[in-house]
Amino acid sequence: MTMDKPVCFFDVNETLLDLSELRGSLKKNGGFSDETVSRWFTTLLHYSLVMTAGGRYADFGDIGAETLRMVAEEQGIKLSEAEAKEWLKPIRSLSPHADVQEGLAGLKKNGYRLVALTNGGRETLESQMGYAGLTASFDALLSVEGVEKFKPNREVYAWAAEQAGVGAAQCLMVAAHPWDIAGAAWAGWHTCYVQRSKTRPYGLAGAPDITVETLLELPDGLRALSRA
Repeated sequence: MTMDKPVCFFDVNETLLDLSELRGSLKKNGGFSDETVSRWFTTLLHYSLVMTAGGRYADFGDIGAETLRMVAEEQGIKLSEAEAKEWLKPIRSLSPHADVQEGLAGLKKNGYRLVALTNGGRETLESQMGYAGLTASFDALLSVEGVEKFKPNREVYAWAAEQAGVGAAQCLMVAAHPWDIAGAAWAGWHTCYVQRSKTRPYGLAGAPDITVETLLELPDGLRALSRA
């Protein structure tokens, strides 16, 4: 293997930031169950891919609000666009998972370049990183707004690698979502799956290069990968 120190790209929502406050908002405002909240998030991802497949682009937040209205209506709740966006407002003020700040600091100390790569819009990304105190941890903040396609579309990863000035073989995707890991792997990237949930990686994409429970384990995983 030729990779020395890869550029480490991090998914944002759930991988770095804890979505508990957003889930709490949906439960409080809509009386949603955990299952309904999960269905909304799955629907959001589904329609982001529908947009990409159809050659269209809209801000992830706008897709989130529209799909929330769809799911709410299934529950007998009619929401305006403004109401849906109000319910989703906590997405901009999420706390990082307990391991994140120390984990990122350890990677920086070991000389790794860190890049955030999210399906969220640029303005939302900057708000999230600022609130969580993570802005200074990253060398770059990348939103798919720059390519107008959503992960896991292959072109997103190619664009992100170009923005970082490296080839696919020098990129590592760190994500808590199996679909993100799959997309990055198919784009020729190395991958690290962060086990924030009980979901296992998608087998048809092959096993992730690294699997960790917290970001504190990532430096050791990278050292092992470099020796492979």
